[in-house]
Amino acid sequence: MKRRNLLQGAGIAALAAGAAACAPRSGGADCTEGGGEKRHWKMVTTWPSNFPGLGTGAALFADLVTKASGGRITVKVYGGGELVPPFEVFDAVSRGTAELGHCAAYYWKGKAAAAPFFCSVPFGLNAQEMNGWLLQGGGLELWRELYAPFNLVPFPCGNTGVQMAGWFNREINTVADLRGLKMRIPGLGGEVIARLGATPVNLPGAELFTAMQSGAIDATEWVSPYNDLAFGLHRVAKYYYYPGWQEPGPTLEAIVNKTAYDALPADLQEIVSTCALAVNDVMLAEYTARNRTALEQLVDEHGVELRPLPSSVLAALRRASEEILSEMAAADPFVDRVYRSMREFAIRSKAWQAISEEAYLDARG
Repeated sequence: MKRRNLLQGAGIAALAAGAAACAPRSGGADCTEGGGEKRHWKMVTTWPSNFPGLGTGAALFADLVTKASGGRITVKVYGGGELVPPFEVFDAVSRGTAELGHCAAYYWKGKAAAAPFFCSVPFGLNAQEMNGWLLQGGGLELWRELYAPFNLVPFPCGNTGVQMAGWFNREINTVADLRGLKMRIPGLGGEVIARLGATPVNLPGAELFTAMQSGAIDATEWVSPYNDLAFGLHRVAKYYYYPGWQEPGPTLEAIVNKTAYDALPADLQEIVSTCALAVNDVMLAEYTARNRTALEQLVDEHGVELRPLPSSVLAALRRASEEILSEMAAADPFVDRVYRSMREFAIRSKAWQAISEEAYLDARG
């Protein structure tokens, strides 16, 4: 057989293989003009569509992945309740209903006891420290180990920075003022206030205003001035307390269906990872820039009473937090591993922060 015939035969075989690779699949893939596979992914979130910071962060992630991949992955975003309810995002991505999710790990404590540590724990790491622990301190490896049985691959994908303690329709002067309080507060923060006599309620963000307005709850935490102003929470509560002891540096997550992720070529896997990290930085910058302006509006234009939580209340909250974290670690070996890792990082970080960030802020005045 002549060399030309051999090449023609090889070419036909290659075209046939390419056609087979690009045949319609259940995963929603087709082909680009260049012969590469094009994937159409769905991303479900726990946030309202395009809600400032959280929803727009999810949209930015989708847009970056689509553009950076040259359209080899296109991502369509569904806000909370549009495709699945907000608190079903984890399961939807796990089973492949959607390839991506954008959410907060503390919502999934009922599925994996250690999950809240990868978002935020009371009196835990701030945003800068969370990034350090996850990306350089072994936290991400533990996170992926935790999610592997659920067919999920997690990535840090956003951070609001330290939040506010929340909105209250009564003054908080002593620990006794927490007793009988019905408060929307998810994650471990809810367990902490329950130990002090309050009743925690877990609601998605879109329901907070109505719940406060109707009296179904007496208090709520959401995020910080930038988001709280957008939700109009100043219209249903008078007192705005700080600091956000319950969420000092909440990392948001992009969760990827592991089957879909493993099917990606290496370059697309890197694009997903890099875009998530980009959003992680951009979102923190956005909150850092916009919180102060929003707070000025709340106080100066809307007459909100901004108050610090009394030191006695913070001390009680911290004691209860330490008790709960210790009990969780004693009850679950994996939680113990994660808690030890985070606590050791916090101890090292505290020593450095004292002579770096804290010392500089004191010097700057």
